[in-house]
Amino acid sequence: MSDRFALIYNPRSRRNLKADPKYLEVAGKMLGPLFCSPRTHAALRQQVYALLQQKISCLVVDGGDGTVGNVLSALYTSSCPPEQWPSIVVLPSGNTNLIATDVGFGKRGVEALQILQARLASGRLLSDVRRRQPLVVTRDGQKNGASLGFFGGLGAFGRGIEIAHDPKILKNYSHDAAVMATLFVTAWQLLSPKHRRGWLEGTKVTVERDGEVLPEQNHFLFLCTALHRLPHGIWPFWQNLTETDRGISYLDVAAFPPHLGRAVWNLLRGKAPQWLRQDAAYKSGSATELVLRTGQSFILDGEVLPPGQDGSLTISAGPVVSFVHV
Repeated sequence: MSDRFALIYNPRSRRNLKADPKYLEVAGKMLGPLFCSPRTHAALRQQVYALLQQKISCLVVDGGDGTVGNVLSALYTSSCPPEQWPSIVVLPSGNTNLIATDVGFGKRGVEALQILQARLASGRLLSDVRRRQPLVVTRDGQKNGASLGFFGGLGAFGRGIEIAHDPKILKNYSHDAAVMATLFVTAWQLLSPKHRRGWLEGTKVTVERDGEVLPEQNHFLFLCTALHRLPHGIWPFWQNLTETDRGISYLDVAAFPPHLGRAVWNLLRGKAPQWLRQDAAYKSGSATELVLRTGQSFILDGEVLPPGQDGSLTISAGPVVSFVHV
């Protein structure tokens, strides 16, 4: 590979809507044709394919979780084998930036580009690398191939995303305020006799975990991630001491879960006390592959993915991706 890096800049990401002229000028002069600013998914995919022909050693992604996922999806559908993929640098600029919390570069703007240029020149680009296996979601009959991302779920998670995407919230609140508004509306509906049952009864899902088909039941919440860390100390996952990391961490909460308030309070603080681990309504662990048979869409990094033509979707631990950290 060459000692060059390229930049995929999403002009529609929240923090990029008010573009920094100096940053764009420096990026253009420093990178020339390796500075790309695609405005559609199709354009992004084609530009990623073209950049792979340049044999770049590093691909900088300036955008949110959705942009990172789209870039990885393009790499996955390309003819380039994963072991030859460029290292990824994440500069968080989107509505959601969970990925950057775990594997982000740690700098943004002109400073980030200058640090990368200096590292490449001195041969120290990979001096601090974090390796992760993104979630790969495949669905029967999907024309555009697999979708890659890092955090997904359904059940109450999907309903919460629907609230967050309500135009009244998006229009009237900043991002951080929108998150708080979403949490408030969700909590209010869970406490409201009118809406509570609809939330708690969950959605019917049959889960197959690494070849083992679990009994069909309604699920209040199902989450999974390929990340190792989330913001603010939140970590709603746990493993048994004898269990090895298989790439995907998951949380499965049955319908009408007991002690829900206590469970949420602990999991939001990254704690899983013994009583929670022993309650059959709450299951967590690690898997290499999950097959979900359901009528509900799966939310991957904010993107809505309906089940395939066969009524299912498969979530697998993907190829190892190297993320450069400052």
